[in-house]
Amino acid sequence: MTKISLGRRALIIAATATLGWSTPLLAGGHQVLDSIHFLIPGGAGGGWDGTARGTGEALTSAGLVGSASYENMSGGGGGKAIGFLIENADSQHGTLMVNSTPIVIRSLTGVFPHNFRDLTLVSGTIGDYAAMVVSKDSPINSMADLIAAYDADPKSTAIGGGSVPGGMDHLVAAMVMEAAGKDALNVKYIPYDAGGKAMAALLSGEISALSTGFSEAVDLANAGEVKIIGVTSDERVDAYGDAMTMKEQGIDVNFVNWRGFFAAPGLPAEDLAAYQAAISAMYDTPEWEVVRARNGWVNIHNSGDDFRSFLEQQEKVIGDLMKKLGFL
Repeated sequence: MTKISLGRRALIIAATATLGWSTPLLAGGHQVLDSIHFLIPGGAGGGWDGTARGTGEALTSAGLVGSASYENMSGGGGGKAIGFLIENADSQHGTLMVNSTPIVIRSLTGVFPHNFRDLTLVSGTIGDYAAMVVSKDSPINSMADLIAAYDADPKSTAIGGGSVPGGMDHLVAAMVMEAAGKDALNVKYIPYDAGGKAMAALLSGEISALSTGFSEAVDLANAGEVKIIGVTSDERVDAYGDAMTMKEQGIDVNFVNWRGFFAAPGLPAEDLAAYQAAISAMYDTPEWEVVRARNGWVNIHNSGDDFRSFLEQQEKVIGDLMKKLGFL
């Protein structure tokens, strides 16, 4: 049986006793919830999709949740799913929506009228470093090569991403190029709807490089389909240790994109406690470690007020950065 710390065990017992959804810690199991429906604000193959499905895989494989279902709802840079959750709050108590740094960015830029304060904050869950990748057949093999190609022909050296202009992937590309001594506002950025389409554009030659989450690039890099030419971590990431950091290449950038879960506004406190208990207990399971290591994620766990404080601080830091780069 999977070990669970005493603090998390107590939290599970309290939450499930209140809810009566399932009996915790029976012989051979410790189910907290019967089911969770994951709402994913982007298309298949992107970071939100991978985070929701990976979390659902760990929760169900570990026996913490009986079953998980998934719904991709693209549109509006993530705004369609947020609006749906808010407008249908009374019928969505069994739903968790995955989101990440873009919920902060897109609220700041007015892409949609809502922000994280309009939802129930459940838990920050993981961090994913950003990466710059090129296709396997590209003559570009390092950040130095990419910068040289950009210097030779800026208009033909497009960088793509799975987010809207001024969104997460665009912001990371701007940060990297700015740190490399280039004018970030002159970088040609091409947006795609979620990471899967952006990766397809890279493989077809539509773009020279792709700004994406490290976890999205790992599987294709391991399969030899792409080359990861730079990662925004301080040290190399075990999931793909061949990939050099930006700092190793003289580009002083460190960035990690959090991902976490939100619920509909007005979620009853006992429901929120159960969700938080399941996610908290997940970190102690070998099933989660398999998913985390496979994707190269970093554990960043904060619930409730800690999650809110984290988001408010990020809102300030990113807002200041976007003003500096001319996005606000």
